[in-house]
Amino acid sequence: MTNRVILVTGATGHQGGATIRALAGKGFALRALTRKPDGAAARTLASLGAEIVKGDLDDVASLKRALDGAWGAYAVQSPWEGGIDKEEAQGKRFAQLAREAGVRHYVYASVGSAHRRTGIPHFESKWRIEQTVRDLGFPSHVIIRPVFFMENLLSPTVLDGDRLSLALAPSTVVQMVAVKDIGAYGALAFTDALRLNRREIDIAGDAVTIPRAAETLSSALGRTITHVAVPIAELRTRSEDAAIMFEWFEQVGYDADIAGNAREFGIEPTSLAEWASSLTERV
Repeated sequence: MTNRVILVTGATGHQGGATIRALAGKGFALRALTRKPDGAAARTLASLGAEIVKGDLDDVASLKRALDGAWGAYAVQSPWEGGIDKEEAQGKRFAQLAREAGVRHYVYASVGSAHRRTGIPHFESKWRIEQTVRDLGFPSHVIIRPVFFMENLLSPTVLDGDRLSLALAPSTVVQMVAVKDIGAYGALAFTDALRLNRREIDIAGDAVTIPRAAETLSSALGRTITHVAVPIAELRTRSEDAAIMFEWFEQVGYDADIAGNAREFGIEPTSLAEWASSLTERV
């Protein structure tokens, strides 16, 4: 596999970075796409043996250069920086360019339950990107669908001092996943490409209420953190997309098969308590 180049987008972000770390030493030639090749995150990836290439998902020429000679590609895009329409355009464009470049194995990081007609705008856009990936007819592809990131709990808009502010009732259970688990599944999608060809896998590591998450963070961070249920109307003034998502969390919710995935894929799910206990920085 040493001559198989894998291009990873979002390499200095959560998912892309975790995937490169999980793939390091597995025998592939790793190529990390980033807009900031001189940044600290890129230097860390380079220390793992990754080739750092400068590129932007909106710069076709840079993507063509980065895809040249690649056997595999890991694609992840975010709606939070440029909006849903931009993310969808990026996702479809990158998949098309990868197919034209002769990429043999394509891995797309979507979102949990994208296939379930949730009505959540950024879930629906990722579903449309999924459809593009399927329609392009790659020789081999895998779609992974992570649920709510545990790392989101540390966002300044969520953890504000001693308040864990989310628009969820105290009794609502939410599936969550640690970013390192996303990386493990991303790596498996390449190391076991033949077996996983055409698979679409929803992944989660735990399912907890937000008050329970607050207790877990309290123990890990050494201070009392309390859940504050933000009114959905207040959230809607900031983001209609987010409001629809949290309403869906309340009414429906993710349905990843945590135990079944562990049995089939051999990746031990990281519980929220395990993830929290690994935090080295006091927030």
